[in-house]
Amino acid sequence: MDDLYQLLHHDPKPCSVLVSGLENWIDAGLGAAGALATIADLQDGLGGLAPVARFDAGRLVDHQARRPTMRLVDGVITELVWPSIELQAAHDPSGQPFLLLRGAEPDRLWQPFAQSVVDLLRRHQVQLVVSLGSYPAPAPHTRPSRVVATASNQALANKVGFLPGELEVPAGISAAVERACGDAGIEAVGLWAQVPHYVANLPYPAASAALLDKLADLTGLRFPTEDLLVAANETRTRIDQLVAQNSEHQGMVEQLEHLVDEQLTIGPFPSADDLAAEFEQFLRSRDD
Repeated sequence: MDDLYQLLHHDPKPCSVLVSGLENWIDAGLGAAGALATIADLQDGLGGLAPVARFDAGRLVDHQARRPTMRLVDGVITELVWPSIELQAAHDPSGQPFLLLRGAEPDRLWQPFAQSVVDLLRRHQVQLVVSLGSYPAPAPHTRPSRVVATASNQALANKVGFLPGELEVPAGISAAVERACGDAGIEAVGLWAQVPHYVANLPYPAASAALLDKLADLTGLRFPTEDLLVAANETRTRIDQLVAQNSEHQGMVEQLEHLVDEQLTIGPFPSADDLAAEFEQFLRSRDD
């Protein structure tokens, strides 16, 4: 047994897909969080999530950066809930099995952690790893949320779509796992939904729905997105109302529409921070 995890189920069953739900260092619009909540919430009606392995979060997580949650009852500490990282067995509504890796992004020991994940993948004969994420992009809320890939090989990136050219950006734990999988001959892909940069700090359900749709295309794992789409339409209406109140915001959205539709490079946009602050104030001014 690897010293970074404890096996909770010693009879490994073959499972072709692992979905990684580790918290990303960036999750614009809570796109990944919303998709993973949809997946996890369904499990109660499908027999629940079955623990497979638990990682040693005490070694992997900095508890000063991510503190446990304390529950107080009449001044008495009744519970401490610690950050955790766990591999679980799950099913989609059709009964198709998959593994789900959930929990906190490790603060340390990334390379040993990634290798431990690879060891568990080999144990369960996993053939494809899919991680979920979302990031702020120069994209308008009036267009569908685009999903782009980071992948262990070009063929897999081509299946999803990708940003052309060469980029150097900070990496999250999903990148370390993808690279370790690629080195081990296991296909791995990160699905990244684009969220309009001016609402990236607010929930954006359209990104969650787009991630689940792309996950279905790649793996056949299908989860209902109806509730997410209803919430996405409500969000779209609220943003439309806000943008309509300011000609500068209207101009920015029109520029972004042109960028997306024509794939052109255009100049700097008006401040996204100003629009985000106004949008937050707009929501607070409305009834729940």
